[in-house]
Parts: sequence; C-alpha cells; structure tokens
Amino acid sequence: MSDNSEQSNATGGLSHIDDSGKARMVDVGSKDVTERVATAGCEIHMEQSTLDLIRSGGFDKGDVLGVARIAGVMAGKKTSELIPLCHPLALNQITIDFGDLESGTGLTVTSMARTSGKTGVEMEALTAASLAALTVYDMCKAVDRGMRVDRLRLLSKSGGKSGNFVAE
Repeated sequence: MSDNSEQSNATGGLSHIDDSGKARMVDVGSKDVTERVATAGCEIHMEQSTLDLIRSGGFDKGDVLGVARIAGVMAGKKTSELIPLCHPLALNQITIDFGDLESGTGLTVTSMARTSGKTGVEMEALTAASLAALTVYDMCKAVDRGMRVDRLRLLSKSGGKSGNFVAE
C-alpha cells in the first residue's frame, strides 16, 4: 500500500483526506524519528487596568499568568484528545511565555513544544498557546469582557521531512 500522505502532499492535496474524500488519520509508521520543535503564539488585547491587575496579582482567583501557563502545558499534552485526527505524542517539553504587546495594551503568548518522534508538534504548540490565552480571558473576564485573543499562528517549526518553517 502506498503512503497516501506523501502522495497527497506531492500533489498539493490535504494529508488528512483520502482519495475518496474521507477524513483519515495519516499513517506515520514509515517516517523517521527526528527531533521536532514548534513554536506558536497569539495576542491578548485588554484594558490597561486589567493588565495592571494581572501584574500586581490583584485577582481573587490567584496568579493569572501562573495558572494560564499550567493550563497551556496541560492543553498541549491533551491535543490528541481534542483534535480528532491528531496523533498522541510523547512530548519532551512544552513551555509557555508571556510578554508585552508592542502594538497596544495586552500580552503576547508564546508556546514551544518539543518531541522526538515521527510527526510534528505544531498542533500541540498551537493548542498550548490558545488555551493559555483563553485561561487569561477566563480569569479576567469579570473585570474586562472586551478582551480579545488575536493572531493565533504557527511561528516556527523544525524537524521532519518537510524541513524548517519560520513565519514572516
């Protein structure tokens, strides 16, 4: 049997759709084990007073960024349970970092996922960043319902047959 994922990718097709148009989990059995790393990020826009409360630890629910960091790590570890065709991976590491937005009031969320395996960790990194941001929203929504999460995207990936990617 041929490796449909390589055939689909070679023809510009979707790897999770078979020749008859049905969704399928990609067979990664013949792929080499390599070190794979992916970084993803997003932004959380909020009022200055909300950001000030986060920085001062002024929320009754506790350390907003600490809780969000743990939520992001947990989410990354559960990605295959949340996204139907995602492979379960033995992750070597997930990190979540927060920074200040250059373009306005709010925070950046950057996640990194790392594994030694046969398939990439892009979805784990994206899931981790998004859930960390959603946790910030959840913990702060009582004071700022106008917060928004924007620009969730893959920032970089390395490892595997498709090589490296760095977002512009």
